[in-house]
Amino acid sequence: MKITCNGETKEITPDTTLVSFIRDMDLNPDTVVAECDGSIIKRDEYDTLILSEGNVLELIRFVGGG
Repeated sequence: MKITCNGETKEITPDTTLVSFIRDMDLNPDTVVAECDGSIIKRDEYDTLILSEGNVLELIRFVGGG
């Protein structure tokens, strides 16, 4: 199955959840804001949202600094 994440085509397995995809990208789900097909996804939905063929994701990572 193919999705687009931040402009790049990614191959995923069926039934991949958003949270597992974020972790597979070596990101911490607690520091990422996700948009799927133009809608912001609430953090409490990350583990229940199953990605589908053709989804377009934007992952925005917050980095703290001082």
